[in-house]
Amino acid sequence: MKIATFNINGIKARAEALPNWLDSAQPDVVLLQEIKSVDEAFPRDLFEERGYNVETHGQKGFNGVAILSKLPLEDVSRGLPGDESDEQARWIEATVVGKQALRVCGLYLPNGNPVELAEDGSPVPGGKYDYKLRWMERLRTRAAELLAAEEPALMAGDYNIIPQAEDAKRPEAWREDALFRPESRAAFRRILNLGFTEAFRARVQGPGHYSFWDYQAGAWNRNDGIRIDHFLLTPQAADLMRDCGIDKEVRGRHKPSDHVPVWVELDI
Repeated sequence: MKIATFNINGIKARAEALPNWLDSAQPDVVLLQEIKSVDEAFPRDLFEERGYNVETHGQKGFNGVAILSKLPLEDVSRGLPGDESDEQARWIEATVVGKQALRVCGLYLPNGNPVELAEDGSPVPGGKYDYKLRWMERLRTRAAELLAAEEPALMAGDYNIIPQAEDAKRPEAWREDALFRPESRAAFRRILNLGFTEAFRARVQGPGHYSFWDYQAGAWNRNDGIRIDHFLLTPQAADLMRDCGIDKEVRGRHKPSDHVPVWVELDI
């Protein structure tokens, strides 16, 4: 089974590029982020005619996540637990029903910029960076629940986290950014250290591997990228992993997103 995550930066803008990639890559399951569409306006026909079941958790003009699956989806859940007042559409999960069930969780983690800090260095309550870190603590709680189930499961999407310096072409440019600040990276490690496998780094080592290139300043042409789209696998899913990769070439196609797909193959 090939599962991919792809921040498409607007379904309307990617109405040609996304189907073209699906036709060439042929993933079985896709977790989409930043669909930037309410559920009713999402172009389901584009994907249903390609054999995908479609589940969305949309929001007008911002955020929004979705699951496309060639296999049946059951027990769909929308919204990250832990804060009923949070109306941002950043989390969707479902069970993919194949020869063996797989719980897939698609996420669009908050960016967190601008970083607003109090005099003692703590995030200003109610600020965007505070929201990011609080969201990540809720994510850690849900991650622990997935591990406790002792079943194949994964959490994948745009984490808006640069885990290590080697995951950026110019790490010095990101030192004070919410994506690379020590608090952000520590929160990511607390989740990972619960017992997850970060799929890409389990297969590929070293610098120069990125999943995002800004539209500005010729970042793509200079390969000035960062790696912020990740797969975290439970031990039961990690045991099934065959491969993991980044479809870098998609960034050079017509009307691309600023992200590219990342994928894993599981023997399931």
